[in-house]
Amino acid sequence: MSNITATLVRDLREKTGAGMMDCKQALVETGGDLELAVDWLRKKGHAAAAKKAGRATAEGMVGLSVHGKSGVVVELNSETDFVARNEKFQTLMSSVLKAAQNCNSLSDLEMADYDGSSQTVKEAVTENVSIIGENISLSRFAKVSVNNGVVASYVHNAIMDNAGKIAVLVALESNIDHAALNGLGKQLAMHIAAARPEVLSREMVSDAQISREKEIFAEQARASGKSDEIIEKMLVGRLQKFYQEIVLLEQVFIMDNKTKIADLLKEFGKQHGGEAIIKDFVRYELGQHSSN
Repeated sequence: MSNITATLVRDLREKTGAGMMDCKQALVETGGDLELAVDWLRKKGHAAAAKKAGRATAEGMVGLSVHGKSGVVVELNSETDFVARNEKFQTLMSSVLKAAQNCNSLSDLEMADYDGSSQTVKEAVTENVSIIGENISLSRFAKVSVNNGVVASYVHNAIMDNAGKIAVLVALESNIDHAALNGLGKQLAMHIAAARPEVLSREMVSDAQISREKEIFAEQARASGKSDEIIEKMLVGRLQKFYQEIVLLEQVFIMDNKTKIADLLKEFGKQHGGEAIIKDFVRYELGQHSSN
């Protein structure tokens, strides 16, 4: 009998989504031949995951976890919203979020230990494809942290604790009392969920984005009969409006519809005798992989 290594068993699991013991038995029965083992599993009905691997995964949920001075957000996808509400899928999400706390990238997370078992997160996701009966994919991961301050969070349209259709993390760097900072952070996170900023500051808007916006507006203005001189003057206002749409610090706070976010931070600092700085933010909306 061929020597069945742990690596060979793992390769078969990743290829088929079948359980570890089933994979080991398949390799024993086929003398360690990986392709024959795949066929053996399919004949036994254990390789359902292999047939589902190519299916689109546009549903699922985005979830977050805040631990101390850092927070993580992940997107776990399924084929249908029905599965996203399945207890097994939600258990998977909870365990993935737990593993994510000590990771710094998506690849780190995939290779992290899963819920105290001998499995990796990637292997657990693959195994759940077979168990649940739909393709499942772990598509995104992000992390924010502060040196001194808080990481605040908000989940919109929650399906379970800390996971739903939109998840937001805001990293606030400050020496101000953490209870007050958390209150501000929650409001900012709710604003971000609704207002959809793309970047934190004006300096983060790329030259390509600015040039594209100018070109589009100029073309529209010429089509309406405006002269180049008038267009040049109008561009200043148009760019300001553009910044207010995509730059968080330039946006108007949704809760009073009048205060710019940058001014909100200044006023908060005056009230609490310190300075509050948004170091970073992440906004994940289910299925929108280009979102910040």
